Amino acid sequence: MSNNFESVRVLSDLLPFIQLCHGSTIVIKYGGSAMKDDYLKSKIIEDVLFLSYIGVKVVMVHGGGPMINYWLKQMDIEPQFFNGIRVTDKKTMELVEMVLVGKVNKNLVALFNRSYNIAVGLSGKDANLITASSFFTDQPNNYTGKVEKVNLEIINLLFSGGYIPIIASVASDLDGQAYNINADSVAGAIAESLNADKLILLTDTPGIMLDVNSPSTLIKNLNIQQVENLKNQQIIFGGMMPKVDCCIKALQNHVGSAHIINGNIKHALLLEVLTSSGIGSKLVI
Repeated sequence: MSNNFESVRVLSDLLPFIQLCHGSTIVIKYGGSAMKDDYLKSKIIEDVLFLSYIGVKVVMVHGGGPMINYWLKQMDIEPQFFNGIRVTDKKTMELVEMVLVGKVNKNLVALFNRSYNIAVGLSGKDANLITASSFFTDQPNNYTGKVEKVNLEIINLLFSGGYIPIIASVASDLDGQAYNINADSVAGAIAESLNADKLILLTDTPGIMLDVNSPSTLIKNLNIQQVENLKNQQIIFGGMMPKVDCCIKALQNHVGSAHIINGNIKHALLLEVLTSSGIGSKLVI
């Protein structure tokens, strides 16, 4: 009997959050080690499906850094990064597109669709969802890109049918040249275009910390000015920089809140969205 009461209490606690979430739009960037662990992957998918069932319009954008690095290693190509963003030559670009669009995206979609025909896999190329341009304009042989424009037509069409778009962060420019775009930036740009209620970045860290080696220094709530101060103090640096920059840009373009959370925690998404305390760092304007 006590278990039944506990279940009712949990549902009662969840109800206000479910009511708040119903009808909202959440863009999730899925990446990091949680993509390599099948158990964690299954929990992320369960969370996304649950959010969809309670009436949340969910978009998932994914990268695939670990998988790209694995296949680069198989091909004897050394991964290169600049300020946390991958540098992409022609050979790397071909491999990135094959891995992200052909393997990672389709595997994710298949996992979502095991029980319900609800996920549709896309890249930025589909229906010109994303128009890309070069991130390094002075480097013609570098195919690392940025988002130039988002076309929401296909996303809105999928939303109207109750589907979940699963988007690989590859897109092409007006001439058809493919570009590898940082998945955080793609998620941020789509969140901005949708005027999303939340942008959530799943990472390998608890969030923004005063000391990267001490999870107890996690900062739960920040505004843009506080984030800028932490950047100036070099407390935020390296791979966290593009993440917070895309969060700031999203907040400045009508996204309700941005969240950086640890995707390695079981049911991380539900804990962040459906509890008052959350588990990561929440950024607001």
